[in-house]
Amino acid sequence: MTRLPLQAVLFDMDGTLVDTERLWWEAVEGVAGRPLIEADRPEVLGRPVEHTAQWLAAGSGRPAAGLAEALHREFADRVRAGIVPRPGALALLDALARDRVPTALVTASPRAVADLVLDALGADRFAVTVTADDTEHTKPAPDPYLAACRALGVDPAACVAVEDTETGVASAEAAGCAVLAVPSLAPIPPAPGRTVVVGLEGVTPERLRSLPPHRLRVMTWNLWFGGTKVRDHRAKQLKALTEADVDVVGLQETYGGAAEELAEALGWHCHRAGENLGIVSRHPIAAGLGDPQVGFYGAAGARIRVPGGEVDVWTVHLDCAPYGPYEAAFDGLAADALTVHEEGRLARLVDALRRVGESPDRPVVLVGDFNCPSHLDRSDAAWPVTRAAEQAGFADSYREAHPDPVREPGHTWSPVHAEHEDGSGRAEPQDRIDFVLHRGLRVLDSRTLVTGAVRPWPDVEDNDWPSDHAAVITTFAITPSAVSVNPVGEGTGTV
Repeated sequence: MTRLPLQAVLFDMDGTLVDTERLWWEAVEGVAGRPLIEADRPEVLGRPVEHTAQWLAAGSGRPAAGLAEALHREFADRVRAGIVPRPGALALLDALARDRVPTALVTASPRAVADLVLDALGADRFAVTVTADDTEHTKPAPDPYLAACRALGVDPAACVAVEDTETGVASAEAAGCAVLAVPSLAPIPPAPGRTVVVGLEGVTPERLRSLPPHRLRVMTWNLWFGGTKVRDHRAKQLKALTEADVDVVGLQETYGGAAEELAEALGWHCHRAGENLGIVSRHPIAAGLGDPQVGFYGAAGARIRVPGGEVDVWTVHLDCAPYGPYEAAFDGLAADALTVHEEGRLARLVDALRRVGESPDRPVVLVGDFNCPSHLDRSDAAWPVTRAAEQAGFADSYREAHPDPVREPGHTWSPVHAEHEDGSGRAEPQDRIDFVLHRGLRVLDSRTLVTGAVRPWPDVEDNDWPSDHAAVITTFAITPSAVSVNPVGEGTGTV
């Protein structure tokens, strides 16, 4: 498993890059007319001016607007008198610039204050600046970090936010960023996905590259009679898997030993169930799940060991007949009849969901050939099978990544069937019937896969793609908090 490449580093300003938290504290004391105490910290540190002004107004009866103006003035005067970069801050910014890692300034201070600090630090050090004036909600809401990521064109999961307060940490983590916490005035506890350091001195781009989460790429693939309809099918299967750079593959129609043979050739781990289902994984398999003697249709699972914990991956193959898209397109069945004809598949999936539910504390990926459309794609019937998965807490990873079924239909049936194989010349219904569903993980990307030259049925023996289905590949972010019941390991310590 590889980590996501570091796409950007997002810096808080006050207390993180420059030693302004003490200046802000003193400014609030001056406006409040009293020394601040420990209990005041949550209302002062990491908060926008307006929040602290409202807090002071509630306790003093003074107008919040006037207090905000006074806070702005007091703080700005102290900043102009001289700000001091925190030790190691400029060296880290320069090192990131040399490595061509984009940086952003993300602050809860207003634009006027940020500009004062940027004059001292050098505004050209940052590709993007987001202040309290630039989003409807500021920290601890995720909006500022999400805005910075959008402006940079990067994925929050591939970014590291550098913060000095719990409020800022909450904002960055809510946006999905990994966090390097550098506490200034108040301590910050370590947590999964969060690394706490005593200062920026000695922090390098290499260290920051070690903080984004690992990625887990899960693929579902119906091998189509084990691949035997295509010449040199095993070599073509291996080529497709290698080039796709996947980590775990749920297989259907393995027709005996396909899963074991693929795993052996790849040097991977394998769980086989019955004659039709298998899971191959580059990561160790801790246990097989479900009925090892499952029939041609059914479900099988494997517990996969990944950094920081375990993920359960299940592969499902549901009955191919009656096939709803044929009944809708060719027979003109009404919605209620189409729904009733899904009962067999529904019963089989409900049984699989019951087995999956026996391990509720782990994240689960449920993949397979469902042989039915999704209710997220078609409204001509209830399509109860995918609804049942959704009601059990499973999200459709492809639709998370591509919400519009018209713009991104994601059809998996069928790359080799443009016309119905009965020779009638009728157009084959094209549908999304293969899914990568999940519960408890974060989707980074999802796509369908068909590679090489593909000739239509029946002239398929020389096809490069050895299946009649497109595969689906979803990339998940893997963090210790996501995969461990009792999170331990990297990202949880203080250095």
